[in-house]
Amino acid sequence: MTARHSSATTRRDFLVQSTVAGATLVSAPGILSARTVADNVNVGFISCGGRAGQLMNSFSKISGVNIAALCDPDESRLMSAKKKHPQATTCKDLRDLIADKSIDAVVVATSNHWHCLASIWAMEAGKDVYVEKPLSHSQWEGIQTVNAARKYRRVCQVGTQQRSDPMQQEIQKFLHEEKALGGIVSARVNRYGVRGPIGKRSTPLEIGKSVDYDLWLGPAQDEPIYRNKLQYDWHWDWNTGSGEMGNWGVHVLDDLRNNVFLDKVALPRRIFGGGGRVAWDDAGETPNVHFVYFDTGKIPVVIGLSNLTDAPGKGGAAAHPGPGSGYIAYCEGGRFEGQRGSGAAFDSDGKLIRKFKGGGGNGLHQQNFIDAVRAEDPGLLKTDVLVGHLSTGWCNLANIAYQTGGQFTEDASRQITDSVWTNLLDQTRKHLDNHKIMMTSDQIKLSPVLTVDVEKEMFVGENADLANKFIKREYRKGYEVPTIDV
Repeated sequence: MTARHSSATTRRDFLVQSTVAGATLVSAPGILSARTVADNVNVGFISCGGRAGQLMNSFSKISGVNIAALCDPDESRLMSAKKKHPQATTCKDLRDLIADKSIDAVVVATSNHWHCLASIWAMEAGKDVYVEKPLSHSQWEGIQTVNAARKYRRVCQVGTQQRSDPMQQEIQKFLHEEKALGGIVSARVNRYGVRGPIGKRSTPLEIGKSVDYDLWLGPAQDEPIYRNKLQYDWHWDWNTGSGEMGNWGVHVLDDLRNNVFLDKVALPRRIFGGGGRVAWDDAGETPNVHFVYFDTGKIPVVIGLSNLTDAPGKGGAAAHPGPGSGYIAYCEGGRFEGQRGSGAAFDSDGKLIRKFKGGGGNGLHQQNFIDAVRAEDPGLLKTDVLVGHLSTGWCNLANIAYQTGGQFTEDASRQITDSVWTNLLDQTRKHLDNHKIMMTSDQIKLSPVLTVDVEKEMFVGENADLANKFIKREYRKGYEVPTIDV
């Protein structure tokens, strides 16, 4: 299948851009010839961590897919993956994998800060891309990744796998065609999942000898690390991660965009929120309690997240309505509760009237990507890069609201009076009280109300300068995300 890729890049020159420009999200017969189901697809994996291992398992079950190349700057993880896929070539530098002309598609399952640059480099070199969520670490680089997919006419799928679960179409029909619960009035999104502190060292973490740390950092800044582990806990450091909002938040907000809004709301037009990293004295920076209001111009939406137990010494997550990781659509005639793999509809009296059952989308989502690769048709994708970019955008904006926040005050919190927001605040207040933390303490932040220019994907109006500082990050020399014009 490799013949369709025209790029003949090398380690030195693989950054040279293709001359193909201006592609749109449509099938393109005659531009690139489609392949048959029998065609082999050689897939390379950029990262060999836990999620990458799950994806290797899914892709290896698809007929005609070869796990042909493995890459990770951590040699111990690379060799562990090699044992499971002995036929695959290995390298520590993703540029070597990208320059391999035998590779048709790459799977990017790195830390968040690498997602966009790795995807852009791969698409410049003529590869199709499956990239894990969140698509971006900052909103600007997500735009460049969308532009790259269009310019180089690549298939680029984002890993919000629940989009491939057929259950979603059943839910959409129930809510919007049948209107079985009447109109949707408001919505709430939840992520209440218990985690623990990540440690707080007095001296910087010593990086293991098996890790090429320059490659691991890539676009991120070279800053001392004071947590106990290099891997996974990068999620809770702004330099490399996006917190719980960019981890689970993107899944549940993507479900909201898909099923409640039918993707007709790209980004919120105003955002307001806060939270804090509380109860743990650790090296993490991202909030472990986070609450946000989204003004969509249609129905009000909130999201509540917490990684704390309900109370000290008490197991289980904080008290909350609906699913712990999912969403609630409050309707004129009842409510709908959705989560990965299932859903339930209740009438106005709280009586269960219908259940929905799904499979979560793993396996189907990877098959969907391969089908689109073989057909040379991004239009087949369940989570095209633009869809993934916009769902990620809600998370990026929510994180910016937290980062721009000052101390929480009750007066400021009442700038929004929608009941879905005030109810979330009341529940969060009780949750914090259980941990002997006052909502009005200096541990809890609250943003100003921020206005978004949805078309430009920038903040405007009052406090725009404060918020726009977080739209684009500073990149380390040699690992800059390029501006992609289409």
